[in-house]
Amino acid sequence: MQRQTKKYIIEPNRPERNALPTLATVRPIGMDRSVVMKCQDNLAFMRPLASGSMQLIVTSPPYNLGKSYESRSSLADYVKDQAQVISECVRLLAPTGSLCWQVGNHVDGGEIFPLDMVLYPIFSEHGLRLRNRVIWHFEHGLHCSNRLSGRHETILWFTKGDEYVFNLDPIRVPSKYPGKKYYKGPKAGQLSCNPLGKNPGDVWIFPNVKFNHVEKTIHPCQFPIELVERLVLSLTKPGDAVFDPYMGVGTSVVAAVKNQRIGYGCDVEKEYVNIAWERVKAVRNGTLETRPMHKPVYDPKLPYGGHR
Repeated sequence: MQRQTKKYIIEPNRPERNALPTLATVRPIGMDRSVVMKCQDNLAFMRPLASGSMQLIVTSPPYNLGKSYESRSSLADYVKDQAQVISECVRLLAPTGSLCWQVGNHVDGGEIFPLDMVLYPIFSEHGLRLRNRVIWHFEHGLHCSNRLSGRHETILWFTKGDEYVFNLDPIRVPSKYPGKKYYKGPKAGQLSCNPLGKNPGDVWIFPNVKFNHVEKTIHPCQFPIELVERLVLSLTKPGDAVFDPYMGVGTSVVAAVKNQRIGYGCDVEKEYVNIAWERVKAVRNGTLETRPMHKPVYDPKLPYGGHR
C-alpha cells in the first residue's frame, strides 16, 4: 500500500542552513504523488489547473441553509455563485468525464426549493447531458412537524458527450433472484441474470453520516464514503483524476485514493482540510474505519441487524 511521504518547505528566514526543520519553521505542502488538497477558495484552486484534466468531478455544495461552514444569501445570489463554480468545473472536465452534483433542498420561509431543479438549467446551458438523476435515500434525520420529514437527496450525473466512461461490473449489487434461469426458448436452462449481480438502479440506499456512523467527523453534513466509491468505481479508471471543489473533510479524495485514483480537493475551512489529510494518511496506513460499500443497511428485524 502506498504511504504518504511528509514534505516540508523551510522558510527562507531560517539562519541555520543544515539544521533539522521544526514545527515553528516549516509548513506542510498541500500535495503528494496522488493527492492535491489545499485550504483555498475553489475558484482560486481551479483556475491554474489544466482544462480537461479531471475524469470525475463529484461534490456536494452548501445548500444555502446557514450551516456553520457557509454564509446564507438570497437564492438568486446562491445560484450566481454556483454558476461560476460550475462553469470552471465544466472547463476542467475531461471529454469522456462525468460531473456529479449532489444536492438537497434549500428552505426559505417554510417553503422548499429542490436545488437539483434550480441548478439544472446551468448545467444544460453548458451543453452537459444528464445521464441519471440518482435518488440517495436514507432512513434517519431531523423530524419535521409541519411537513413530511426529508429522507432523500439527489445526485445529478452529467457527461460532456455521448462517449464517456461507465463501468457497471464494479458496482453491481446482489440479484434479487440469484440463479434464476430461462424456463423456455433457445436459452432454456441458462442463467437469466448476470452472475456478478444486477444494476443498482437509480435509487441508492446508504445510511447518512450521523453520530453513530463509523466515519463521523466534526463536519455536520458529511458524505458517506460508500456513496462516492460507487461513482468513482463506475465513472473512472485506476490512475484517473477525481476532484471535489467543496471537499469538506475529504471524503471524495479518500474514496479516490482508496481505489487507486488521484484525488484533488479544496475547502476554505482549514480544520476540515487538516482532517482530510489525516483521513488520507489513515487510508494508506490501513487504519481508516469505513462502512463497506456492499454492507446491507441495518435491519432491526434480523439477527445482528442482517450484518452477519
